[in-house]
Amino acid sequence: MSRRCTSARVAALAFSLSITLLAGCQRADQTAARQESADEFVARVNKEMAELGKEVSAAGWVQATYITPDTELLNAKVNERFLAYFSKTVDEAKRYDGQKLEKNAARSIQLLKLGVAAPAPNDAAKRGELTKLTSRLQAAYGEGKYCPDDPDSCRNLDQLSETLAKSRNYDELTEAWTGWHSIATPMRADYARFVELANEGARELGFPDLGAMWRSNYDMPPDAFDKEAARLYAQVKPLYDELHCYARGQLAKKYGEAKVPAGKPIPAHLFGNMWAQQWNKIYEDILQPYPGVANLNVDQALAKQGYDAKRMTQSAEQFYVSLGFPKLPDTFWERSMLTRPRDREVECHASAWQMDGYEDVRIKQCIVPAEQDLGVIYHELGHVFYNLSYKEQPFLYQSGAHDGFHEAIGDTVVLSMTPGYLHDIKLVGAVQPSKEAVINQQMKMAADKIAFLPFGKLIDEWRWRVFDGQIKPEDYNKSWWALRTKYQGVAPPVERSEADFDPGAKYHIPGNTPYTRYFLAFILQFQFHRALCEAAGHKGPLHECSIYGNKEAGRRFAEMLALGQSQPWPDTLEKLTGTREMDASAIIDYFEPLMGWLKEHNQGQQCGWAEPAPSSEST
Repeated sequence: MSRRCTSARVAALAFSLSITLLAGCQRADQTAARQESADEFVARVNKEMAELGKEVSAAGWVQATYITPDTELLNAKVNERFLAYFSKTVDEAKRYDGQKLEKNAARSIQLLKLGVAAPAPNDAAKRGELTKLTSRLQAAYGEGKYCPDDPDSCRNLDQLSETLAKSRNYDELTEAWTGWHSIATPMRADYARFVELANEGARELGFPDLGAMWRSNYDMPPDAFDKEAARLYAQVKPLYDELHCYARGQLAKKYGEAKVPAGKPIPAHLFGNMWAQQWNKIYEDILQPYPGVANLNVDQALAKQGYDAKRMTQSAEQFYVSLGFPKLPDTFWERSMLTRPRDREVECHASAWQMDGYEDVRIKQCIVPAEQDLGVIYHELGHVFYNLSYKEQPFLYQSGAHDGFHEAIGDTVVLSMTPGYLHDIKLVGAVQPSKEAVINQQMKMAADKIAFLPFGKLIDEWRWRVFDGQIKPEDYNKSWWALRTKYQGVAPPVERSEADFDPGAKYHIPGNTPYTRYFLAFILQFQFHRALCEAAGHKGPLHECSIYGNKEAGRRFAEMLALGQSQPWPDTLEKLTGTREMDASAIIDYFEPLMGWLKEHNQGQQCGWAEPAPSSEST
């Protein structure tokens, strides 16, 4: 995901080295600007950014795994210098505008301009302000706690999420949801100022606003990408609508029609997840169609067999190795953060890190022995093996074909964690095939994969409208809930106002991480899965396929990953799937049994929900 170090001592050393490096670079650039060709410019930038990337990765890693005012300051200063280098280098690249360039140089310069998620204005004071804002927003989220009484009453996101996952007391759920969302309120003014500065930086690069810049990373104009995202969502919306109708009926049985009325949005705190983005935590006791049939209790097996964080991660590694990928380097095990430390504040949001552009790869996750965490590890190692696969590419090509590819790799592997695979690795017993068992398993998967799709789309739709000015700061919260109701069919459990800043309660908003990548990944993973299953020679329903141990599927997978971002994504997609277009039809193929069952089960139900009245912010 990101490029990020292991100790304050290392960060301090990198700090001093980078000053020397930048001074040398600046002297060299004064000469290079007068004489270097586009190819020479690209070669120099790749070398310099690879070195600077190490420092940025180191400072970011230290702050994320050891949150203090000191690490926040160091991270801000490092990013300030990186953004200064970035602004200077992009300005130098303008001398090649209008020239007919060789394909590699043209693509590299294009990617250079898109190389940061929040470009700073080319002004030292504003650049410093932006980096302080981003560090402060990230730290506020990482340190966030709900403290209803004295300090001993404080609960962090992990603890509040546990309440949402396990409690079935409506009032207790409401308190946990409201408590976490309260941590975002102080972010509001900082976020509004961040938008102003990042937009100014994007305009200096030639983009109308930051959202247009993000969308330009998909090798098509922003307007064309908007239509593409809408097309993909239209393919899967009928399945989501049926799932929503079923879930509302089940939740009404649990909490009563008065709290979950038919034809209305569902209170967002009832899905077992802080953002109602995935519903798998309420599968077993609320959504499961046939209780007791093929109940694959992976949580119980992990506990019984003594799985800890390292053993769970080794299980994920073994899957990739079975496809022909190499084992993880020793430094991965020495330097990753696999559990929450007891002696300091850390950011537990799971992420994968490429530290040096080569083999120093890590993950950061507070792993507990649970099925969901096991799946997250398989997902994060997808990032890691992608990073390792393109390590020989130049720095500017060291990324996914587009960011959705990067997120899809590990999730493609998760689709192969079938009951048959889990039986092979002795986490579940033998599963007797039956229609009921299939529907149970598909419902469990849909509560994760299908429930996510509208949430995956709306996050950036909100942000793009913030960035282009359609949504004003005084309407942040109203517009947020208008979109959540429109796409997810959910509503806040308590009244919200513009005194709140509920978008900030989701990591990716204060962390300024583009989110459409996850929506695209949830589409692409099924498209990849279908192609890999065909390569593996699978016969039968798509949902039964696991590519575990299949070297041919692994070879096809690895060949695609090794390309990184060296060519437009349709070329890379075609290499694996035979088509140049993202396509959600594999989702429909995969969930065909469940869709038929849902349509039959929902007959006579009042499905759908009332959407808010159209406005400039919520259309």
